[in-house]
Amino acid sequence: MEDAAAIISQAVEGVKSKISLDYMRKCQREGLFPYALWDACAEQGLLALGVPEALGGLGGGLREQCLLLETLNREGIGLQAIVILAMDRSTLLKHGTEDQIQRFVVPTLDGSMKLCFAITEPNAGTNAFKMTTLATRQDDGSYRLNGQKTWISNFKESDYCLIVARTTPFKDVADRREGISMFMLDTKAAGITAQPLQLGTNQASQQYTLFFDDVVIPAENLIGEEGKGLKCLFHALNPERLSVASMSIGLGELVLRKGVEYAKIRAPFDAPIGSYQGVQHPLAYAKAHLEAARLMRDKGVDLYDAGRNCAPEANMAKLLASDAGFEAVNAAMQAFGGSSMAWENDLIAYFTPLRLNQIAPINNQMMLNYIGEHVLGLPKSY
Repeated sequence: MEDAAAIISQAVEGVKSKISLDYMRKCQREGLFPYALWDACAEQGLLALGVPEALGGLGGGLREQCLLLETLNREGIGLQAIVILAMDRSTLLKHGTEDQIQRFVVPTLDGSMKLCFAITEPNAGTNAFKMTTLATRQDDGSYRLNGQKTWISNFKESDYCLIVARTTPFKDVADRREGISMFMLDTKAAGITAQPLQLGTNQASQQYTLFFDDVVIPAENLIGEEGKGLKCLFHALNPERLSVASMSIGLGELVLRKGVEYAKIRAPFDAPIGSYQGVQHPLAYAKAHLEAARLMRDKGVDLYDAGRNCAPEANMAKLLASDAGFEAVNAAMQAFGGSSMAWENDLIAYFTPLRLNQIAPINNQMMLNYIGEHVLGLPKSY
C-alpha cells in the first residue's frame, strides 16, 4: 500500500470521531468487548488490512496491520482483538485451504465474523508442548475435543477460535514438536463451558477459562496437516509478538506525550519541572527506546511480509517495545507525581496493560532465552 501510514491515520481519525474516551474507559475498567470500536473500524475498512485484494481485502501485509495497532493505541482507542485477527488470518492465509479462507477469512473483512485464539492451559503456559487438550480423530474423520484452556481473549464474543491441541498425547511422541494440530473451533459448539476470569488488566477485552467435553470439530476445520501444526503455529506467534510490540509502542507514545505536556506546564517552583534533568532525562530515555523498538518492529514485519524468517526480530521487538512502553509510563507517572493516580489523567489506567505486555502473551525472560540460544548460539538456559 502506498503511503499506508497517512491512509491509516486518516481512517483512525474517522474512528475517533465516533468513539468517546469515556466509552473506552468504561470498556477497559469493566473488561468489556468494545463493540462500537470494532464496528467503527469495520466501517472505515480497517479490518480488511493485510488481506489480498483478490479476496476483497485492502492489500498490504503485517506492516500495515501493525501500523494500525500502533496508531489506535497512540490515540487511546486500542483494540486488542486486531492482534488476534492478525494472528489467525496470517495462519489461515498461509496454511488454510481455499474453502477455509473463504469461510474464515473473507467474513472478517467487514467485521461480521470475529476470531479468537487458544493455546494456553493451566499447566502448559510457557511450555506449550506439554498441553494436554486432546483432539481425537473419529471414524467419520471428525475430531472429539477434550481438555481445558485458559487466558483466552474474547472467546464468547467471537464466532470461531483458532485452537491448538494435541492429536497425539505428549507422552506418546518421540519429538515434542510432533502431534500438535490446529483447528477452527465453533465457539457455540455443544460441550464448551466458558468461565469469565475476574482480572484487573484494564483492557477492553474479556478473558476466559474454557472446558471441552467431547466437542465435535468437523474434519474440514483441521488447518494444515494433522500432527504438523507447529509449522502453522509459528505463523501465528511471530505476528502476535510484532503486534504486541506495536501496541506497546503506540501506548508508550501516548503516555509519554501526556508526561511531556504536563512537565511543560507544571511549575511548583516557578520553572517547569520539565527543565529539571531528573524529570527530563527519563522521558528522553523512554523516547529513544520507543524509537529503537519501532525500528526493530519495522525490520521484523518487513521480513515477515517478504516470507523470510523473522523470529529473532519478532522476539527482540516484543522485548524492546514492552520494556520501552513500561519505561514511558513510569517516567510519565513520575512527572505527574500523585496526580498520576487520578483516573481522569489515564496514566494509572495504562500502567497495567503496559506492564502486562512484559509478561504476556509470553514473558520477556523467554524472549531473552530465545535470543541467547538462537541468535547468540549460547547453550539452552532453561
